[in-house]
Amino acid sequence: MAEVLVYVDHVDGAVRKPTLELLTLARRLGDPVALALGPGAENTASALAEHGAVKVLTADAAEFADYLVVPKVDALQAAYEAVSPAAVLLPSSAEAKEIAARLAVRIGSGIITDAVDLEAGEAGPVATQSVFAAAFSTRTRVSKGTPVITVKPNSAPVEAAPAAGVVDALSVSFSANATGTKVVSRTARESTGRPELTEAAIVVSGGRGVNGAENFAVIEALADSLGAAVGASRAAVDAGWYPHSSQVGQTGKSVSPQLYIASGISGAIQHRAGMQTSKTIVAINKDAEAPIFDLVDYGVVGDLFEVVPQLTDEIKTRKG
Repeated sequence: MAEVLVYVDHVDGAVRKPTLELLTLARRLGDPVALALGPGAENTASALAEHGAVKVLTADAAEFADYLVVPKVDALQAAYEAVSPAAVLLPSSAEAKEIAARLAVRIGSGIITDAVDLEAGEAGPVATQSVFAAAFSTRTRVSKGTPVITVKPNSAPVEAAPAAGVVDALSVSFSANATGTKVVSRTARESTGRPELTEAAIVVSGGRGVNGAENFAVIEALADSLGAAVGASRAAVDAGWYPHSSQVGQTGKSVSPQLYIASGISGAIQHRAGMQTSKTIVAINKDAEAPIFDLVDYGVVGDLFEVVPQLTDEIKTRKG
């Protein structure tokens, strides 16, 4: 059976959920071979094997942490040459998409970004994408070279499928450009205790209707009752009510959770582009004519300051 190379997103050996989703998709195409780089790479083997990786390639070097992107591209290219895979899969993070693009150029292959589904086809993997602000779905395949595909988080379930997970050290020769851009400092992001926005199964977002930074406490309370991430529309972010890192939309982050709750958000195309692939969408807005209601599964016409607290209380009551 053909092998499929999967780029591993991990933090000191703790594998992040989008990678486990990639393994589910990779098993549809062939036998997953995972590539883990940097500190803790060898510690990823157990989780990767549990979710279907037949082999885990690992490499650690100072270059992966000290320099931007290129050393990781060098390593992914080395893995590609060692494995000769039927496809290369990466998560659709900003960094991974840059790595994917650089690899595709080096190996002379086509690239597909932000896939929301994958299936095997007679002429190679077929990817489903949401395009034109998620107004259309397309089915796409690469016609030249080995497909390089990035996949949006929450596009597939995490499924256990125990495999051998044999660990092999990967030898990497770094290119002349590997040390061209040095990381001079890092600042840890302050933890909110909530899930990462792009990976969360549930997202609760607030918009212009929240009417102030202090009122986002209502949105946060609902999110916390659901174990959800908090998002914000561009209007709320531009007004300084919530951090830009939480912006959902065309110029913010793209999310695809199982449940998306939009409170006080009109539903402008800029926002819809970042959340329209959510599996279930609920909107709360006092304007019955708001565009957001055109795409929702469930809509509540009402004042969010009345509806959201009641919803939060009901969820807490049902949780006991």
